[in-house]
Amino acid sequence: MNNYVIVDTGCANLASVKFAIERLGFKAIISDNIEQIKQADKVILPGVGSAKHAMANIIEKELITGLQQLTQPVLGFCLGMQLMAESSSETNEQANVDCLNLIPTQIEPLNAQHLRLPHMGWNTLSQVSDHPIFTDIKQGDYFYFVHSFAAPLSDYTIAQCEYGSTFSAAIAKDNFIGCQFHPERSGKLGSKIIENFLTL
Repeated sequence: MNNYVIVDTGCANLASVKFAIERLGFKAIISDNIEQIKQADKVILPGVGSAKHAMANIIEKELITGLQQLTQPVLGFCLGMQLMAESSSETNEQANVDCLNLIPTQIEPLNAQHLRLPHMGWNTLSQVSDHPIFTDIKQGDYFYFVHSFAAPLSDYTIAQCEYGSTFSAAIAKDNFIGCQFHPERSGKLGSKIIENFLTL
């Protein structure tokens, strides 16, 4: 039996991510024990809230080095994706928040061009790569977003979305994959993303 672990970052949507996995017939545990996380076949890094708060939790739980050393597939949801970046400007202070530095990109305010923020609701993917996480997912498919910050387009962008400007809907480097949208709240297509990941 595969061993799936959801990292307990102290954020609010841990249970909903666990339920989304269980609806697919898989089992997962929620843990902040780094040894348990290291032994997992697949790791999910969820998140709702601010990068500053989540990183403070991760530092307090002494998870940074262990997460950086993971070699199995890791999938970040929303804030979990943003935590994979080098840093986030999601703060009222002058200094950016240092993140996990798993994927070389920075999280910046979403340039919504006067559209309402946060970007909240269903939106389509404007471009999708052939990454295995997107098996049976295509350009124009709808996913659920809630965010005011985003990763810009880069060499690590594997899906794009448009809301005032074009931003990275998903990024990936090596074994680390992040989705800016919420797969656990995106209906059948979101479930397909989760299934694709768990069966990589």
